[in-house]
Amino acid sequence: MSRTNFDMLLQAGCHFGHLRRKWNPAMEPYIFMERNGIHIIDLHKTVAKIDDAAEALKQIAKSGKKILFVATKKQAKGIVAEKAASINMPYVNERWPGGMLTNFPTIRKAVKKMGNIDKLIADGTFSNLSKRELLQVTRQRAKLEKNLGSIVDLTRLPSALFVVDVMKENIAVKEAKRLGIPVFGIVDTNSNPNDIDFVIPANDDAKDSIDVILSACCAAIAEGLEERKAEKADEKAAAEQSEEAADARPRRQHRARKDEAPAAVEEAPAAEEEEAPAAE
Repeated sequence: MSRTNFDMLLQAGCHFGHLRRKWNPAMEPYIFMERNGIHIIDLHKTVAKIDDAAEALKQIAKSGKKILFVATKKQAKGIVAEKAASINMPYVNERWPGGMLTNFPTIRKAVKKMGNIDKLIADGTFSNLSKRELLQVTRQRAKLEKNLGSIVDLTRLPSALFVVDVMKENIAVKEAKRLGIPVFGIVDTNSNPNDIDFVIPANDDAKDSIDVILSACCAAIAEGLEERKAEKADEKAAAEQSEEAADARPRRQHRARKDEAPAAVEEAPAAEEEEAPAAE
């Protein structure tokens, strides 16, 4: 069963591409027709591509790995923040920090710095600072929170990148490609799909279009996380059962030995009775 359908995508305006003069010829396989100088995307292909991407994302989530969502354009920022947060995945919706992936240790230091400031404020270390110095520290903390607050839990490189506008976020795509991290992307008719591992051909400017695609993909990720949780619960139950069985085995053996001991004692007098008449 498909996670979306033609009518759903049509209603969301996913089929509207860019003006013909802005098109990237590499997107030709995904273009259905041209109308009034605007390219129309083939939504039958979009439905299939969303299914492929959603299934791959589900498997990544099921294996316990992180997917980093990237969308810094105005109309996508809020949607990405909401959807990614709902499935506990990291996201970047402000300016992409250069070297976020290729220089990840430096980014982690900046995130830790934010945590250190919080600790120092909490334990009263900054109470002796002047108002001006405290204001500077607070501003620094706010800036770090704005740019990196959404990736606090990202302690290692993500296993995949989901990008809303691959042309706008080209630096993020390049960093991911250099490190061999698979990229999922909503690709409009003005963009190059060749660097994207999982292409979702669709309108990357309309809020409804972004929303319907992200909803389908995030639902798949949520399924993967639930399946992982269920598998872990089953593994835990199986481990507990095997431990109980292992504990019960020595008890059964001990009980069996106790049951055998009286039988041996009872047999001894019977043998003596048989021997007595023979002596007479």
